[in-house]
Amino acid sequence: MTASAPRYMARFRCIAEACEDTCCAGLTVPISESRWSLLRQKVAGTPDEARVAALITPNPDGATGQQAGILGKRADGHCAFLDEAKLCSLQRRYGEAVLPDGCSVFPRVLTRWGAQVEMAGSLACPETARLCLLAEDALVREPVPEEQALRPQVARQVAAGDDAWTAHADTVREAMLRLLNRREVPYAARLYALGRMALDLGGFYFPGTTADDTERLAGILREYESADTLASLHAQLEALELPGGPWAGICAAVLRSREAAVSSPRFLSLMNAVRASYGGADTHPDRAWELHAARRSALESLHGERVHQYFLHHALNHVLRHPFTEGPSLLNAVFLLVLRASVVRWVLLGHPAVVALLDAPGTPVATLDAAAVEAFQVVAKHVEQAPTFLDFAKGLAGEGPETFARLLILVKGL
Repeated sequence: MTASAPRYMARFRCIAEACEDTCCAGLTVPISESRWSLLRQKVAGTPDEARVAALITPNPDGATGQQAGILGKRADGHCAFLDEAKLCSLQRRYGEAVLPDGCSVFPRVLTRWGAQVEMAGSLACPETARLCLLAEDALVREPVPEEQALRPQVARQVAAGDDAWTAHADTVREAMLRLLNRREVPYAARLYALGRMALDLGGFYFPGTTADDTERLAGILREYESADTLASLHAQLEALELPGGPWAGICAAVLRSREAAVSSPRFLSLMNAVRASYGGADTHPDRAWELHAARRSALESLHGERVHQYFLHHALNHVLRHPFTEGPSLLNAVFLLVLRASVVRWVLLGHPAVVALLDAPGTPVATLDAAAVEAFQVVAKHVEQAPTFLDFAKGLAGEGPETFARLLILVKGL
């Protein structure tokens, strides 16, 4: 087996009790039949035998195999096996092998493309977010030792070419990554170009298609490599005038829906501060947009390149982290990327540390970095993968040309 990863994941090491958050909170963690059986063997005859029997229960949905059991939680939402030092008591005593796959692998995300296993990272981990967002070379991909790709057998598989959709997936993905890296045009223009490219491909490149129009696909990808094409699309986007209120309303609605479902004090405290910074729950979206747009302009003048790096790295990691083949179309995958970026942008520009920084321009850039890590991390942990958010995104996106029209609203907000 060969493995590769962006450089920030090759550098990743869990900082355990030094972490400002914990991955052992707020999530429902399944355990497979095989890991559950191994754990029971390891704890047999020890004081932990009764705890394991009481705190790991059969999946109430009746699932078996990989999701046979569910780890119990404390009243505060933390894993029942988390100790007072913010460490896993099971791993400390019995080793990594007894952990459920999710606990062992997180924040690594493993995907198998043919014979190659790729390891990306989830920004739901603060240390991963720090490494991904703040180092200039974080997204350079390189080989990694096989042992760093923990449990490669659980890697999700991108189908190996049974149809045209999957046969050309790696070619299309590489084109997406190159386009996102075209720094001669602004980040929003690159996302706009990505959406246009997806729209152009959508008529013949989609899941399940057997029409293998390789030449046409290659021609469209070449068109979006052209500097003239990118310059033209940038000019189109600049000339387009759209109200910002709907964008602000979408971002606020996403976060309101998650507040009702999340118990994390870290998340709720930040959301309360962000909402207050935009004028409170009753502020009209147009007014909230005015505040956001003013902050966006001010932050651009102070730390524009730094903020560009955050969002570029988020986008590149998104493409590696979420294979577009999992969605109903390439355009839908781009829409989801832009929606996630919009929500993070809204949170970042409403973060109290960023608001204060704009009032005191001499504030060290480390303050902005810390706010960015928190904004990206809490959104990744509590919003991006939530079923309610994904359902909302699906309904908001619509289909085909409708998706592209709605994509424009989101891109203009960025």
